[in-house]
Amino acid sequence: MLEAGFSGGCQCGAVRYAVSPGPVGQTLCHCRMCQRATGGPFAALAEVASTRIAWNGSPSTWASSNIANRGFCYRCGTPLFYRETGGTTTELTAGSLDRPETFRPTDHHGSERRLTWLSALDSLPQRPTLLEAGITLETYQDPRGA
Repeated sequence: MLEAGFSGGCQCGAVRYAVSPGPVGQTLCHCRMCQRATGGPFAALAEVASTRIAWNGSPSTWASSNIANRGFCYRCGTPLFYRETGGTTTELTAGSLDRPETFRPTDHHGSERRLTWLSALDSLPQRPTLLEAGITLETYQDPRGA
Protein backbone atom coordinates (compact mmCIF):
# COMPACT_ATOMS: atom_id res chain seq x y z
CA MET A 1 0.00 0.00 0.00
CA LEU A 2 1.20 3.47 -0.84
CA GLU A 3 0.25 4.74 2.63
CA ALA A 4 3.35 2.96 3.99
CA GLY A 5 5.61 5.27 1.97
CA PHE A 6 7.00 4.86 -1.53
CA SER A 7 9.60 6.05 -3.99
CA GLY A 8 9.91 6.79 -7.67
CA GLY A 9 11.62 8.85 -10.29
CA CYS A 10 12.24 9.52 -13.94
CA GLN A 11 13.46 7.21 -16.69
CA CYS A 12 17.09 8.35 -16.62
CA GLY A 13 17.47 8.53 -12.81
CA ALA A 14 18.41 12.22 -12.67
CA VAL A 15 15.34 13.03 -10.54
CA ARG A 16 14.20 10.69 -7.75
CA TYR A 17 11.76 11.10 -4.88
CA ALA A 18 10.87 9.33 -1.65
CA VAL A 19 7.53 9.85 0.10
CA SER A 20 7.17 9.32 3.84
CA PRO A 21 4.22 7.30 5.19
CA GLY A 22 0.79 8.92 5.37
CA PRO A 23 -2.45 9.37 3.47
CA VAL A 24 -2.42 9.10 -0.33
CA GLY A 25 -5.20 10.13 -2.68
CA GLN A 26 -5.22 7.91 -5.76
CA THR A 27 -7.05 9.30 -8.75
CA LEU A 28 -7.41 9.07 -12.52
CA CYS A 29 -7.80 12.45 -14.19
CA HIS A 30 -9.34 12.51 -17.66
CA CYS A 31 -9.21 16.28 -18.24
CA ARG A 32 -7.71 17.40 -21.54
CA MET A 33 -4.80 19.14 -19.81
CA CYS A 34 -3.77 15.91 -18.04
CA GLN A 35 -4.13 13.95 -21.28
CA ARG A 36 -1.74 16.31 -23.03
CA ALA A 37 0.67 16.60 -20.09
CA THR A 38 1.13 12.83 -19.87
CA GLY A 39 0.71 11.98 -23.54
CA GLY A 40 -1.88 9.40 -22.52
CA PRO A 41 -5.65 8.98 -22.26
CA PHE A 42 -5.61 10.05 -18.58
CA ALA A 43 -3.24 10.88 -15.74
CA ALA A 44 -2.91 8.40 -12.88
CA LEU A 45 -1.98 10.53 -9.86
CA ALA A 46 -0.98 9.81 -6.26
CA GLU A 47 -1.68 12.92 -4.15
CA VAL A 48 0.41 13.56 -1.02
CA ALA A 49 1.30 16.51 1.17
CA SER A 50 4.20 18.26 -0.56
CA THR A 51 6.14 18.34 2.71
CA ARG A 52 6.30 14.52 2.69
CA ILE A 53 8.34 14.38 -0.52
CA ALA A 54 12.15 14.27 -0.38
CA TRP A 55 13.64 15.03 -3.80
CA ASN A 56 17.01 13.82 -5.05
CA GLY A 57 17.67 15.99 -8.08
CA SER A 58 15.51 18.96 -8.95
CA PRO A 59 12.57 18.51 -11.29
CA SER A 60 11.87 21.25 -13.81
CA THR A 61 8.42 22.80 -13.74
CA TRP A 62 6.15 24.40 -16.28
CA ALA A 63 3.03 26.46 -15.57
CA SER A 64 0.46 24.60 -17.66
CA SER A 65 -2.26 27.07 -16.66
CA ASN A 66 -2.91 29.94 -14.28
CA ILE A 67 -3.73 27.41 -11.53
CA ALA A 68 -1.23 24.58 -11.98
CA ASN A 69 2.40 23.57 -12.49
CA ARG A 70 3.65 20.33 -14.00
CA GLY A 71 6.93 18.78 -12.91
CA PHE A 72 9.19 16.75 -15.18
CA CYS A 73 12.78 15.57 -15.49
CA TYR A 74 15.01 18.22 -17.01
CA ARG A 75 17.08 15.54 -18.77
CA CYS A 76 14.71 12.84 -20.09
CA GLY A 77 11.35 14.65 -19.92
CA THR A 78 9.49 12.10 -17.77
CA PRO A 79 6.28 13.67 -16.37
CA LEU A 80 6.56 13.52 -12.57
CA PHE A 81 3.80 15.60 -10.97
CA TYR A 82 0.91 18.04 -11.01
CA ARG A 83 0.70 20.76 -8.36
CA GLU A 84 -1.86 23.52 -7.94
CA THR A 85 -0.25 26.95 -7.75
CA GLY A 86 0.10 27.79 -4.06
CA GLY A 87 -1.27 24.37 -3.09
CA THR A 88 -0.03 22.18 -0.24
CA THR A 89 -0.20 18.86 -2.07
CA THR A 90 1.62 17.30 -5.01
CA GLU A 91 0.08 14.68 -7.29
CA LEU A 92 2.84 12.30 -8.43
CA THR A 93 2.40 10.35 -11.66
CA ALA A 94 1.72 6.69 -10.95
CA GLY A 95 3.90 5.67 -13.89
CA SER A 96 6.91 7.22 -12.16
CA LEU A 97 6.47 5.06 -9.04
CA ASP A 98 9.09 2.36 -8.50
CA ARG A 99 6.21 -0.06 -7.90
CA PRO A 100 3.30 1.25 -10.00
CA GLU A 101 1.32 -1.93 -9.35
CA THR A 102 0.70 -0.64 -5.79
CA PHE A 103 -1.32 2.28 -7.17
CA ARG A 104 -5.07 1.73 -6.68
CA PRO A 105 -7.27 4.53 -8.03
CA THR A 106 -10.30 5.34 -5.93
CA ASP A 107 -12.01 7.90 -8.19
CA HIS A 108 -12.07 9.70 -11.54
CA HIS A 109 -11.70 13.44 -12.13
CA GLY A 110 -12.50 15.28 -15.35
CA SER A 111 -14.81 12.45 -16.37
CA GLU A 112 -16.56 14.68 -18.91
CA ARG A 113 -13.42 14.26 -21.07
CA ARG A 114 -13.04 10.50 -20.50
CA LEU A 115 -12.33 8.84 -23.82
CA THR A 116 -15.15 6.51 -24.81
CA TRP A 117 -12.87 3.71 -26.02
CA LEU A 118 -11.38 3.14 -22.54
CA SER A 119 -14.28 0.86 -21.60
CA ALA A 120 -13.30 -1.60 -24.37
CA LEU A 121 -9.65 -2.08 -23.35
CA ASP A 122 -10.01 -5.41 -21.55
CA SER A 123 -11.64 -6.97 -24.61
CA LEU A 124 -8.70 -6.16 -26.91
CA PRO A 125 -6.08 -8.79 -27.83
CA GLN A 126 -3.06 -8.75 -25.53
CA ARG A 127 0.58 -9.49 -26.28
CA PRO A 128 3.83 -9.32 -24.28
CA THR A 129 6.42 -6.57 -24.55
CA LEU A 130 9.51 -7.16 -26.67
CA LEU A 131 11.53 -7.98 -23.58
CA GLU A 132 9.09 -10.70 -22.49
CA ALA A 133 9.02 -12.09 -26.04
CA GLY A 134 12.73 -12.93 -25.76
CA ILE A 135 14.09 -10.05 -27.86
CA THR A 136 17.37 -8.63 -26.57
CA LEU A 137 16.88 -5.09 -25.38
CA GLU A 138 19.57 -2.75 -24.12
CA THR A 139 17.80 -0.23 -21.90
CA TYR A 140 19.22 3.10 -20.80
CA GLN A 141 16.56 3.63 -18.16
CA ASP A 142 17.32 3.83 -14.45
CA PRO A 143 17.01 0.26 -13.11
CA ARG A 144 15.16 1.42 -9.98
CA GLY A 145 11.51 0.93 -10.79
CA ALA A 146 12.17 -1.26 -13.81
